[in-house]
Amino acid sequence: MTNLFENYYKMPDGTIKQVNPFTGTEVWTVPGRGKKPITNVIPQTAKKIKKHLKENYCNFCEANYLATPPEKARMVDRNEHDILHGLHAEQLFETTAEFRRIPNLFEIVTYDYWCKNHDYKLSDDQLRRKNDYLGTAKGIAHVINVINFKLMAAGYTEEQIKNISMEQKLAMSDAFFGGGHELIVVGRHYRPQAQYDVELLSSGEMTPEEHFRYFTFTIEAMKAIFRENRYVRYISVFQNWLANAGASFDHLHKQLVAIDEWGVALERELERYRRNRNVYNEKGANFHSYHNLVFAENAYAIAFAEIGRRYPTIAIYSKSENAMPQHHTNDEIRGVSDIVHACHAAMGNQIPCNEEWYYSPIDATENIPWHILIRWRTSNPAGFEGGTRIFINPISPEDLRDKMVPRLFELKNQGKIEEFPIAFECPCRPNSLRYIHGKKELSFDDSGA
Repeated sequence: MTNLFENYYKMPDGTIKQVNPFTGTEVWTVPGRGKKPITNVIPQTAKKIKKHLKENYCNFCEANYLATPPEKARMVDRNEHDILHGLHAEQLFETTAEFRRIPNLFEIVTYDYWCKNHDYKLSDDQLRRKNDYLGTAKGIAHVINVINFKLMAAGYTEEQIKNISMEQKLAMSDAFFGGGHELIVVGRHYRPQAQYDVELLSSGEMTPEEHFRYFTFTIEAMKAIFRENRYVRYISVFQNWLANAGASFDHLHKQLVAIDEWGVALERELERYRRNRNVYNEKGANFHSYHNLVFAENAYAIAFAEIGRRYPTIAIYSKSENAMPQHHTNDEIRGVSDIVHACHAAMGNQIPCNEEWYYSPIDATENIPWHILIRWRTSNPAGFEGGTRIFINPISPEDLRDKMVPRLFELKNQGKIEEFPIAFECPCRPNSLRYIHGKKELSFDDSGA
């Protein structure tokens, strides 16, 4: 029988000692440090914004489509929500993008990495797209301007940039058409009717329907990356919200980074899975349910305040038998999206956070459930943590739950989030995650068809 308290123990003075069952991270929460409520009051330091017909507040804004590399796709609202591919530079301002899929100008895993380590080359379709885009004067000018900006940001002088030939610059642009680090950029910078610079459009400011489209558009990009580069074994999907969480722009976007390995975190998770196939139920949904840390649930997903994380962390697990987002049905994606959206809405737009996706690698034979962690970047580890490897999290899982629940009920009553059971309403049935019943097919051409 599993000991319910082996990873989670409250001392007589109120200190909570936690060990995360998946990472082994040891965390303490000292009483009295995390009682501050969630607030989205506009601070006195907020500045009034100037209204623009087309938003022009950063390089991701609607007025600045030419400030980013050539986009790979966009979703537009034309009665139906259509996905447009292959737009020329001349066509970028003919429609307003709800979401854009664009190459990251400053790649983590570069196009050069794939070429030199795997002999990767542009596919015939990618080469046609490049030649098509560069077939107009405006297309060439756009690409050269972006390359020049990238070189300047890398420390090149104007003279050095001038001495790089047109042919060399156009060769550098291969990364725009065949790279594996992409951004899914949301159309708006500020929420509608915003008056102050803190009223940014966050994930929670969307409607549930908009957030679902944000998820499906991201998953379509995952399918395309897997399809276009057979050396990709995993795609890291994450969202950094606000500067303290690592965002370069305070403009909502997700990042997708293709990599040729699984990463240490997933390696460890799969080792635990091999020892106990039901570990995500036993140590995840069941464990947190028995400790009353589950605070939201629907037919397709369950959310809880996770123990043993160095930052306050919300975990959302898919209940699907399918192990990868691209194999989920639309109903299953919508179920996960609705709870993730509600969590962001309850947090508000002023808490720095990272949203991280985890799922089975494409070449793993094991099934692990698609799950999403939302980490609040509200504290900074210091010397104590570095010397002891014991992390101090000022907000306990119970405090995190208690911050979320009243906000979720409030938003539910206002009709701003989808309706689903909250807190004591949640069924919390044991072994609700069905991933171990699913079949995993080994496939690199994972188009999702």
